Amino acid sequence: MRYIFTWPLIIAASLVLRWRGTIGRIPLFILMGFLLMTSSAHSRVAGESFADLAQKLLPSVVTISTTSVIKDPSVSPQFPPGSPFEEFFREFRERNRPQEQRRSTSVGSGFIIEKSGVVITNEHVIRDAQEIKVILQDNTTLTAKLIGRDPKTDIAVLQVNSEKDLPSVSFGDSDQLRVGDWVVAIGNPWGLGGSVTAGIVSARGRNIGSGPYDDFIQTDASINKGNSGGPLFNMRGEVVGINSNILSPTGGSVGLGFSIPSSTAKGVIDQLRRYGRTRRGWLGVRIQQVTDEIGESLGLKKASGALVAEITAGSPAEKGKIQKGDVILSFNDQVVNEMRNLPRIVASTEIGQKVPIVVWRKGKKKSLSVAVGELDEKQALLIEPGQQKDTKSTKESKLPSLGLTLAFINDAVRKQFKLKKSSRGAVITFVDPGGTAAEQGLKKGDIIIEAGQTAINSLRDVKDKIEKARREGRKSILLLMERQSGIGFIAIRIGQG
Repeated sequence: MRYIFTWPLIIAASLVLRWRGTIGRIPLFILMGFLLMTSSAHSRVAGESFADLAQKLLPSVVTISTTSVIKDPSVSPQFPPGSPFEEFFREFRERNRPQEQRRSTSVGSGFIIEKSGVVITNEHVIRDAQEIKVILQDNTTLTAKLIGRDPKTDIAVLQVNSEKDLPSVSFGDSDQLRVGDWVVAIGNPWGLGGSVTAGIVSARGRNIGSGPYDDFIQTDASINKGNSGGPLFNMRGEVVGINSNILSPTGGSVGLGFSIPSSTAKGVIDQLRRYGRTRRGWLGVRIQQVTDEIGESLGLKKASGALVAEITAGSPAEKGKIQKGDVILSFNDQVVNEMRNLPRIVASTEIGQKVPIVVWRKGKKKSLSVAVGELDEKQALLIEPGQQKDTKSTKESKLPSLGLTLAFINDAVRKQFKLKKSSRGAVITFVDPGGTAAEQGLKKGDIIIEAGQTAINSLRDVKDKIEKARREGRKSILLLMERQSGIGFIAIRIGQG
């Protein structure tokens, strides 16, 4: 044990010597020992080394080397049939056929989770690879077989065969990580295998727009090209993340590294090993964020949850009586704080399980129950438009409180604005540049399908819903719109008029 004497310790020792008579019966060596132990413990924390941890973990981290065959069309000129050059270049192509394909190699990182040779890496590391090699720390090279991959979470599982047991690591609980905790990254940056870097957890739950299930751990541990697929360890030597992305203007580390949390990775890995693919829960809704304006228009005290904009016909959501305009506040007893939480919660729910859901509907909470389906990656969100009354009237209606002029959709209006045959509701024919609708970016040709969560069957319906919102003291009204960007809800502030 090393002892480091500091000025505070010397001062404290001198005080003990001076006041020993006051303290009396406590022997001097006990007091001095306590002070030395305190100083020693402090020095270990301040100057802690990662050497023992790195020595233990390095053998379980591997280099992933992949080979892909890429066609090179530039080597093979093409000429139309009958061209005088066709015969000449046919011989040229035959002589140079092997050159029409070139081999491309790349490297990444991975780690072993079972001594039998189960290896984890990023899906993008092995994407389109014809051959995958796993290189151990002692430079032993093993051929890997792809067990399964999941592009949505960027995780792949490999299997290698070895005559001896391989060193492995286990997963920890990423949910227990706190911002500021120490973490260690090990990998193969720029082909320099076995590199160890350390940093702290900078943030949790990061959404960087890489996929529908983003929930990254952000760290300032140095992560570079080649680190992809490598492990992020806590100080107990447990894998709490899989290093996957960096944000950098230069392509090198600037302290913004992102890792897939183990809480996400473990379930995906288990499914890839069992089925060779992922089996995700499916609800069958298209959702959008609840903004402050939308929350206020719906009577929510806090802008939270996921607003249902569309429901797929025949989906678990439809069978579970979820309605368009509901705000999903919790799913399977897990709070949905914001829209992006819901897809991740649903995806991780066991298929076929009947789960409780709490929605906000017409100013109050309502409890429902839904049997979770299985997501088909090819499923499309389809919605059948409701049958609404049509009319031959082409009369327009001005709404000064919204800064809009509307016309109810009929055959003449549909033809004038080149609307789809399925379009229903009221189309915007004019937008006041100084009105509240203009603030939300509404344009001529946009369609109001619902106002105040009620289908539009006449122009009068819109006015009635605005007046009702005013009477209830609301500052805005919720509209379901069909625009070029798709169908979605917009909360518009109610002005004077």
